[in-house]
Amino acid sequence: MSIEVNSVSKLYGNQKALNNISFNVQQPEIVGFLGPNGAGKSTMMKILTTYIQASSGDTKVSGYGTEALQNIQKSVGYLPEHNPLYLDMYIKEYLSFNAGIYKVDKSRIADVIEMTGLTPEVHKKIGQLSKGYRQRVGLASALLHDPEVLILDEPTTGLDPNQLIDIRNLIKSIGKTKTVFLSTHIMQEVEAMCDRVIIINKGEIVADKKLKELRDEKEQIVIVEFDYRVEDAFLLKLPKVDKVVNTYDFVYEITFKTSEDMRSYVFDFAHDNQLKILQLNQKNTSLESLFRDLTSK
Repeated sequence: MSIEVNSVSKLYGNQKALNNISFNVQQPEIVGFLGPNGAGKSTMMKILTTYIQASSGDTKVSGYGTEALQNIQKSVGYLPEHNPLYLDMYIKEYLSFNAGIYKVDKSRIADVIEMTGLTPEVHKKIGQLSKGYRQRVGLASALLHDPEVLILDEPTTGLDPNQLIDIRNLIKSIGKTKTVFLSTHIMQEVEAMCDRVIIINKGEIVADKKLKELRDEKEQIVIVEFDYRVEDAFLLKLPKVDKVVNTYDFVYEITFKTSEDMRSYVFDFAHDNQLKILQLNQKNTSLESLFRDLTSK
């Protein structure tokens, strides 16, 4: 395992930021770590990078426990949420400074500049860069020492749509051979990049699933408009119905626990009850819907 988290809790005074959480991440794997603000995402990432210590429990990164801090730090590339940069330095100057800390050959600097798409701005000081390019500098710094594990806290913050595609492709490429553990609020990025998602809420893990499993398990919502009002109790008798919501006038959202197209059943229901259907549409629930359901409770 590249990352092992066993019964980790973290307290800030009387406030429990993490409550006895456990999970493992393999290599290679790209895992999205999701949760609302204040859920404990950044705290967990800081523990994994040895920036702070857990109050209880233990972690291992690349096989190293917290007794081997330097080995963990050598094996991890970290991009924190608030990307700390020296704004008066030029890009190459900053990366050269970090290469010296990691004792990395300076030839690696040109490689990460090209990888992260910094070449057009390489002559500038960091303070002259847009927020998106500053994120690229942080990512380049995290990649300098060719780490086995990348921990990225909101890596796509401030990127425009074109930059998003470039960084997404870079992360997917890295994830073919390395472990990438990233947090983001952009659900589309998780679905586009990640193999697996872990959702945390109020310091506790509420979901840990492969993205493929989530796609296979998606609920199905059928939106139907009749010409008359129908009691929910009748619609609840349809097969595999989970819930019925009367959203507006004679419009209903019927949630089915199946991947089978259930519109034909709704059509038959209308026919049998002498109802006219004014609209009949199908939509699938998304990762965003799952996230809302699990973190709003």
